[in-house]
Amino acid sequence: MELVKKQIHMNRWKGNVTTQVTLDDDFIVPDTMDDMAQVLLDNGEIQIESVKNQGEKVLVKGKLDFQVLYRREEGGLQTLGGTIPFEETINVPGLEERDDVSLNSELEDLSTGMVNARKLGVKAIVTLEVRVESLYQTEAAVDVEEDVSPISGNAAGNVLVQHRTMDVAAIAARHKDTLRIKEQMSLSGNKPNIDQLLWKEMRLCGVSARPVDGRMQIDGSLAVFVIYSGEGDETPVQWWEETIPFSGEVEVTDADADMIPVVNMRLAHKDVEARPDYDGEMRDLDVDAVLELDMKLYEEQEPQLLSDLYAVDRELTPVTKEACFEQILTKNGCKCRVAEKVSLDQNQRVLQICHSNGTVKIDEISVGENQLIIDGVVEVSLLYLTSDDSAPVQSADHMVPFHCTAEARGIQEDSVYQVIPGLEQLTAVMVGGDGVEVKAVVALDVLVLQPVCETVITGVTEQPLDLEKLQDMPGIVGYIVQSGDSLWKISKKFHTTVDSIMAMNELSSDEIRVGDRLILVKQVAQG
Repeated sequence: MELVKKQIHMNRWKGNVTTQVTLDDDFIVPDTMDDMAQVLLDNGEIQIESVKNQGEKVLVKGKLDFQVLYRREEGGLQTLGGTIPFEETINVPGLEERDDVSLNSELEDLSTGMVNARKLGVKAIVTLEVRVESLYQTEAAVDVEEDVSPISGNAAGNVLVQHRTMDVAAIAARHKDTLRIKEQMSLSGNKPNIDQLLWKEMRLCGVSARPVDGRMQIDGSLAVFVIYSGEGDETPVQWWEETIPFSGEVEVTDADADMIPVVNMRLAHKDVEARPDYDGEMRDLDVDAVLELDMKLYEEQEPQLLSDLYAVDRELTPVTKEACFEQILTKNGCKCRVAEKVSLDQNQRVLQICHSNGTVKIDEISVGENQLIIDGVVEVSLLYLTSDDSAPVQSADHMVPFHCTAEARGIQEDSVYQVIPGLEQLTAVMVGGDGVEVKAVVALDVLVLQPVCETVITGVTEQPLDLEKLQDMPGIVGYIVQSGDSLWKISKKFHTTVDSIMAMNELSSDEIRVGDRLILVKQVAQG
């Protein structure tokens, strides 16, 4: 008798480790730039340069790229940028060389301020999360091959088998790639020509990823905002904002439309450059962005495995081992609308909201009954005009809290979940005086996995029948069905078969109930 075996690809979440890196540095304003009078805006991006496994440690090298928009002492605006490198060793107990390591980085906090007119102080907190998954394959028996038993000489048809279906979430593809986005936008007719770009912002919104045969389809929008000085000495500072839709695809050889995607996206490069239009006037803007994609494609498999076997002509003892894997409980998205009125608290009258930008930060995730409970904030930055002629452009930051629940039926405390946040919409509208109403739509992409460990058969040992034990068993017996019984368990215990029990008791199906009375006849196959 031979067992038919199958390789089952599995992955198991082993854990995650989170650490924070504090960055603190001062930057001197270059001699070619003017003195600072006030810092108006700042932003930063974390760039991860390398992630290396070193035993039970992960070495991360990266940098913080930042820029600030400041008001010059003699009036007007300028931009100052810089870089702070960092290197962090993260202890990851139990990390093995074959494990798959992914890193999520987030700029938790960025604070910039003047030390003096020629020196800028930059402080930041960077959160690094290492996620570890064990990718492996196990061999399990799926059936018995019909052959001649080396012990009894009887055909393997005397072997009775039971199967079960196992739900497995296997990673079918893991792929990193980039998508280049090149677009163009033009100023509206009421805007003056561009003399110099002073400030550039770009963020993703409404992004989606779906697998199709052999590739990944990416759709979304780029929200682009620039501040620029217009042509002419008397022209005030100008701004321009536009949302640009984009669509593209990257090759993923193993991708299939039925697979479940989990895609982390970030803008690894973003740039906006002014260029002349067809009349030679500086009115066009070239948008160049590189979207970095970290893609995992899950495939739900249902392999039919051998769960038990026995024979009436010999003693069969299954050889087993424990296989641990994951099942997908849910993969869905939820949206949360938030609205809050904030006060700008200015001595001067607020004339107009120029621009609003936001970032979603998750503070806490907890497991509820059939749901994930997610709390966080939208960090909103507002740029606005005031009636103060000496400092007409001002900015303010506010935290807008949100609370969202994502359906996750069957979720347990040991479930593994991943939540990817995004900001789909953000508006800021004046509501009189110094009041501003901020509205946003937070989008959360949720994946919940359930760790499962089950026993699988990997082999079988054969021995001749214990004739003495067999002779002590009655040839025919009356039996009352007990709690937890099945026809399989009863037939194996009393050395008979399910078919025999059903025929003897005139059963139309293998369903039995507690208290049912059965007649059982012992069967022995002859060699």
